[in-house]
Amino acid sequence: MSPTRTPPGAPPGPPTGRTRPLGLPEWDRCAVMGVVNVTPDSFSDGGQWFDPELAVKHGLDLVAQGADLVDVGGESTRPGAARVDEAEELRRVVPVVRELAAAGVLVSVDTMRASVAERALAAGARLVNDVSGGLADPAMVPVVAAAGVPFVVMHWRGQSIDMNNRAVYGDVLAEVLAELRTGLERAVGGGIAPERIVVDPGLGFAKDAGHDLTLLAHLPELRALGRPLLVAASRKRFLGRVLAGEGGDPPPARERDAATAAVTAIAAREGAWAVRVHEVRASADAVRVARALERPGAGGPDAGGARGGAAR
Repeated sequence: MSPTRTPPGAPPGPPTGRTRPLGLPEWDRCAVMGVVNVTPDSFSDGGQWFDPELAVKHGLDLVAQGADLVDVGGESTRPGAARVDEAEELRRVVPVVRELAAAGVLVSVDTMRASVAERALAAGARLVNDVSGGLADPAMVPVVAAAGVPFVVMHWRGQSIDMNNRAVYGDVLAEVLAELRTGLERAVGGGIAPERIVVDPGLGFAKDAGHDLTLLAHLPELRALGRPLLVAASRKRFLGRVLAGEGGDPPPARERDAATAAVTAIAAREGAWAVRVHEVRASADAVRVARALERPGAGGPDAGGARGGAAR
């Protein structure tokens, strides 16, 4: 891949988010995590950014539009998706992580494989976002612990190929909370400092629309786990169900961005650490409006930070 120049609006140097001693980025508002899928088959934009150079350009564009960090993944986790092999995931992910990190972007790697996480961290990634919370690969927690980087523990009940069959709950909130607590204990027991752990309720993963909406309605209870909360609702099926109404056909994934921004506003108002989205600009505006509501009278052109960089 040829060297990539930073476009106007992207950060010229190191990431601007403040860092705790153990490495968890933080902002004075809900952060926006932009999605770069280096895949041919992701549910919302499969194939669009499969070429590494296009993926890097897209990542930089997301930063210019207001993303605080960029999540790079090389394996689709849409319902029914089969896994790719390790060599192919590495081929997709590592060059994109390296180029974005070299351009000063704060990069998260979206992977369930410890080997991919390790190589991506060596290439400059600063955070590991494992949708399995360390369950898919027993080596993941030790790798993250040794690297001393932040780790996202998501609620997960199994691989995408059959996860819809696992969407069975008596009390979805109570069960997700209990399973997340177990995931937190597993990560901490494996050597990851609690201060570096983020939790994610796993919207759309082994859940139907009713489950997802219930979890969104109870974000305060999820925050009561005591760890920063990542909300990843972008373009997901439950939003399509909501927009379709009774008996209607869900709109295509790309027509769910306004609904995604509505979820962003709710999540930000409820104190989420970050939202993970495909279309950044509307969510970047939403988190700044939510922040302004928390401090009336502090509005103005600089409130919440300028678009394209983290708030300070």
